[in-house]
Amino acid sequence: MVVIGGGVVGVSTLYHLARKGWSDVMLIERRELTSGSTWHAAGLLPLFNMSYSVGQIHKYSVRFYQELQEETGQDVGFRKVGNIRLATTPDRMDEYRQYAGVAETIGVNVEFLTPDQVKEHWPLCETDGLIGAIRHPDDGYIQPADLTQALAKGARMRGAKIHRHTTVLGIERTGSGEWLVKTDKGDVTCEHIVSATGNFARKTGAMVGLDVPVIPVEHQYIVTDAHPAVQERQAKGLPEMGVLRGAEGSWYMREERGGLILGPYEVGAPCCYVDGPRPDSEYELFPEDVERLEPHIEDAIRRVPVFGEAGLKTVYNGAIAYTPDGSPIVGPAWDLRNFWLNEGHSFGITAAGGAGWQLAEWIVEGEPSIDMMGVDPRRFGPYATRGYLKRKNEEAYANVYTVHYPDEERPAGRPLRTAPCYERMKNLGAVFGQKFGWERPNWFAPAGVPQEDHWSFRRSRWFEHVGAECRNVAENVGLLDMTAFAKCRIEGPGAEAFLDHLVANNLPKKIGRVGLCHALAPSGGVMSEFTIQREAPDRFYLVSAGALQRIDHDWLRKHMPTDGSVRMTDLTTQMGALVLAGPKARQVLERVSDDDWSNAAFPWLSGQDVVIGMAPVKALRVNFVGELGWELHHPLEMQNHLFDTLMAAGQDLGLKPFGIRAMDSLRLEKSYRMVGAELSIEYGAEESGLDRFVRPDKGDFIGRDALLKRREEGLRWRFVTLKVHDVTDADAVGNNPVHDTGGELVGRATAGNYGWRVGASLALAMLRPDAAEPGTELVMDILGTPHRVEVIAESPWDPENLRLRDKAEAPATPAHA
Repeated sequence: MVVIGGGVVGVSTLYHLARKGWSDVMLIERRELTSGSTWHAAGLLPLFNMSYSVGQIHKYSVRFYQELQEETGQDVGFRKVGNIRLATTPDRMDEYRQYAGVAETIGVNVEFLTPDQVKEHWPLCETDGLIGAIRHPDDGYIQPADLTQALAKGARMRGAKIHRHTTVLGIERTGSGEWLVKTDKGDVTCEHIVSATGNFARKTGAMVGLDVPVIPVEHQYIVTDAHPAVQERQAKGLPEMGVLRGAEGSWYMREERGGLILGPYEVGAPCCYVDGPRPDSEYELFPEDVERLEPHIEDAIRRVPVFGEAGLKTVYNGAIAYTPDGSPIVGPAWDLRNFWLNEGHSFGITAAGGAGWQLAEWIVEGEPSIDMMGVDPRRFGPYATRGYLKRKNEEAYANVYTVHYPDEERPAGRPLRTAPCYERMKNLGAVFGQKFGWERPNWFAPAGVPQEDHWSFRRSRWFEHVGAECRNVAENVGLLDMTAFAKCRIEGPGAEAFLDHLVANNLPKKIGRVGLCHALAPSGGVMSEFTIQREAPDRFYLVSAGALQRIDHDWLRKHMPTDGSVRMTDLTTQMGALVLAGPKARQVLERVSDDDWSNAAFPWLSGQDVVIGMAPVKALRVNFVGELGWELHHPLEMQNHLFDTLMAAGQDLGLKPFGIRAMDSLRLEKSYRMVGAELSIEYGAEESGLDRFVRPDKGDFIGRDALLKRREEGLRWRFVTLKVHDVTDADAVGNNPVHDTGGELVGRATAGNYGWRVGASLALAMLRPDAAEPGTELVMDILGTPHRVEVIAESPWDPENLRLRDKAEAPATPAHA
């Protein structure tokens, strides 16, 4: 193993690999350790993060850094002074309440403060206009250079080697499949490489043909001279006031050597090192631009007047790595075996410990021990070009302190990937969101309603309009654009054996039949979910989530045999996908096609090649909303013809488009799981309620042994559907803690929404088995309010799937009617 990069992230990776017992590992650093972004980092350790993945990484780091100091005997400069985040708006308090639920599920301590309590902890802070705050008592700040040296000492103690002043000149693949790392001090042959090169990430990636989605942004912070008010507190032996965050002003502040540090996150901070730093770059800073910070400085002075009285001592302006969504990229590179990325850390000091820990787990054990999908490098695709990154990374930086709503959709770099019917949907009122670069309608604004989104932790202004879309799908027929689906064809003499080993379910046996199949991790958790149609004895059509295209297709490619017996063709940008669903879907199709759409000729879970209008279509009788319906996969260049043909034929039948938010409501009523929520490597496939899709008796497949072991040991979790009582204006959105009636934490919600067909607020959750029996009453937190919830039977809407199968006994109208 070779780790490239001697900042805190790279050295943490080295340390954790060595701690896992991998002593044959070295780190290569072009200059001195910490000579990149680490040296000028402010050293803050914020536990706050709305991401389940990143939250666990940060939690580990804060605990681990204290253990590291004890282990190595080297002071890391950790000061547990706490961290206060101020709130001046109701939406901000809602964000904190939602976060507090996330924090509880991962074991992070959060306290809510009144304005008076803020004053107690931070006497120099003015509290006018505050409505509250939250405080993390367990975090604070650390000295980045001291931390890095302690990690280096710990790694060396375990046999790892560190080569400073050694420049990587190139990376090649050898004929035997190993890596050859060329340096100015000689060459190194290794099995694995970790790139942890910070500002050089794109240059390192280019050596192996990767367009790494990282570009740094300039970040400034101000250090003041000592101030008498701060010095007086120190002289009296009073506790340090800790880290203060003015969220609405977009800044942080803490004490520093009798003075203060102010770190603003401003709109307009530019990307830097777009093509990478100069070869001789070391301990580099950019010219200061205080004028750009003035609004934040003024806001900070209003909140902490003594800041305006202290003299300006130093302004640091250094590069800080960013990705389009602000989270790092930690995990395997796509399309390359044994090349790993630990890059894009905008909060690198906080994340370094946890990122190194999980990447070492991933490399040594074959998978991480927590769900890392939120930081997986493959969550971005080829659309994340340099031009895209510049727009999105600057946007991510500017929005560090804005309220992060569960339904937020940031505008920079959009629209980029659009289906041909984009303009048609826009003219019908579509309000778009983005997934994997694709524009997708989230909902449709009726005539007279502003065609603009509204974000909230509570029921947004689009709530009733999404309800109308759900009712129309249940009563008439709806059309949904799912062109963003990941689509591919697997074929060849070895295709069946390859896929059979990859997924836990039996493959469809008859030509044309369709099956839902899951690819499992070695631990038995769920990696991917595929809809698979057998097109021929040795040919299969696979569909999976659009957001996971690179993850799913990389998983397929890396497991394919190398003997040429299996071929894979990516069809994502060749094939569009429209979903037609609702009780009148068959009537629409019979008007525009000569094919037989009857139950007898076209049963549920089957697919056929048909013609609609003049377009050839692969029609699959499946959908994610629980109504009679078809996915219509078609040549992308014919999409507008297909769209127009369907809309015209269904006009008098009530055919209307619907969006992703309606689909999410409808899927919850069917208890349908999603990868990244209910389906995760953290839960075994059977814990996620996939028993009917798992066939351990079919023969060997990835994850089979782990599943059988979990059965023997007893499942730790159970997937359930919850009915939520006494909801007025806020439904669960996921990561809501669930307690028994005695107050003990028994699990967490993975998703929530209002079910318009059943007329109830619903949530999906993973609970301890003893709390998961139908009829069990529990308590779930929604924005700080406890709600009575009841475990109900799976699929509260049409549990027998009569409407999907189009059986005569299916209920004709939704329950709400």
